[in-house]
Amino acid sequence: MTSPQWFENWFNSPYYHLLYNHRNFNEANFFIQNLYRHLQLKAHSKVWDLACGKGRHSLALHQMGLDVTGTDLADNSILEAQKSTEEGLDFFVHDMREPFRENYFDVVLNLFTSLGYFSDECDNEKVFKNVDTALKPGGLFVVDFFNSAKVLSSFRNSYTEKRGDITFQIKKQVHNKRITKHIEFNCGKKDYFFEEQVSLLGLEDFEGFAKSTNLKLEKVYGNYHFEAFDPSHSERLIVIFKK
Repeated sequence: MTSPQWFENWFNSPYYHLLYNHRNFNEANFFIQNLYRHLQLKAHSKVWDLACGKGRHSLALHQMGLDVTGTDLADNSILEAQKSTEEGLDFFVHDMREPFRENYFDVVLNLFTSLGYFSDECDNEKVFKNVDTALKPGGLFVVDFFNSAKVLSSFRNSYTEKRGDITFQIKKQVHNKRITKHIEFNCGKKDYFFEEQVSLLGLEDFEGFAKSTNLKLEKVYGNYHFEAFDPSHSERLIVIFKK
């Protein structure tokens, strides 16, 4: 039996949500609203929120009149998300590397750097193929990723983050176009160690993942205002593909 990959343990841990509880949710909601307007989505469009976490953004999309299905590998997150289940809003535990529905969705969203975690780069191609299968003809796939060049320009090797009584000791390194983050802390007189890994993907990588699918590059943006992408200065890399 193969051992779990890092994200199967870390994303299912309550400490993951604690460490990242400082994220700018106002900015995230701003992006969701802008995305809804920019895509000109019709009422009851079927949306797949791929790697939905606890489903907060799925719920926001549903409140805009969309039929949303959220999936995530972390079963604890999905258990929390399922508390919001209602007509037109469903959540399932699902590995994005596995197929999920066929010719069903109008839009698939993969938001806030929720791709590029796999040790085998071919797994990213599997995700694109599964999205291609799940989308209706003319459907859209939106990937929101960090701008790798900007991340590297402000890279810090080590720092601490304090959340309540817990101090997270964080060390990062770059190797083979991949950032590895080592996270250590003590809680309840017990030492914990987790690891994060994410590939430094760029536009050419995403285009490569789509090459063997019916997904064609439509637009590229550099922030949540949908301004043009600048490889040196943009905070985000937002890529929109169309089937």
